[in-house]
Amino acid sequence: MKKILLTGCAGFIGSNFIPYILDKYNNYHIINLDLLTYAGNLENLKEIEGKEFEYTFIKGNICDRELVESIFNQYDIRGVIHFAAESHVDNSIKMPEIFIETNVKGTFTLIDVAYKYWMMRPFQYKIEYEGCRFHHISTDEVYGSLGETGLFSETTPYAPNSPYSASKASSDMIVRSYHHTYGLNTVITNCSNNYGPKQHDEKLIPTIIRKALANESIPIYGDGKNIRDWLYVLDHCKGIDLVFHNGKQGETYNIGGKNEKTNFEIVNIICEILDKKVPQKKSYKELITFVEDRAGHDMRYAIDASKIEDQLDWKANENFDSGIIKTIDWYLNKYGVKE
Repeated sequence: MKKILLTGCAGFIGSNFIPYILDKYNNYHIINLDLLTYAGNLENLKEIEGKEFEYTFIKGNICDRELVESIFNQYDIRGVIHFAAESHVDNSIKMPEIFIETNVKGTFTLIDVAYKYWMMRPFQYKIEYEGCRFHHISTDEVYGSLGETGLFSETTPYAPNSPYSASKASSDMIVRSYHHTYGLNTVITNCSNNYGPKQHDEKLIPTIIRKALANESIPIYGDGKNIRDWLYVLDHCKGIDLVFHNGKQGETYNIGGKNEKTNFEIVNIICEILDKKVPQKKSYKELITFVEDRAGHDMRYAIDASKIEDQLDWKANENFDSGIIKTIDWYLNKYGVKE
């Protein structure tokens, strides 16, 4: 069994990725290193209980170099897919230091340990570790904010506007440097906004659903015209799989859903679906409330995913109309709400 280290996979995207990867491949043993901070929950991984031969969970901090080194040595790690990150922009505005610590120092610790474990010196792998790869999961937010037109491509200059996106941009540059300076086999994926099952309650779509079902005000920043490109989480998992196994080393691949929506459109779509599935006397739309805008709120993100589509034959299977129904159904089940 090939031992692969995944980080932060008790969180949203990682907890969708692990069942997917274990179901698809039978030659991997996944080691999941997660500190179980507020966004990590082992309940997200209940579906893989009983797979001890294929899966090991370790509670710990990616910044703990001694721990990371011990994991590499004990399990003889042959690949890394690095999901772990502080990711909520609002929290980064309030507590930027935590984001620098986890996203920058944590990424450095992981990749430096991998380099020293797999390689004898720059550009020379140890024979038994040739082909070992470090895959870094990043975000489209590193590119900053778009105007009314245009798309982010892999060559778009970085222009992060929040402590969160700045910390992710920094981690991307660290990974890039280990490829160019040391010859480490790295790949980076930058994704658009994910949605789907298991997302933390603090994020936009779960917040809309949760607040509506509780008959509470649904808060929308500013005028609700900020635009995001929405990617169903399982489509993202399939893209990660393709890049990890088939991507060209040293390359970056953008993964986007081609589903641009304003926040106001999102809340209206969800309210309309809930009006049909869980009707009340009044429309859930009456709960929509506009609140003070987030500091430094980027206006628009949108990804050009043609590189991964053309080179690795990836495509998003879900459009927003199909994906949001699956997402709402999952949350209705989570909250015990019957249609």
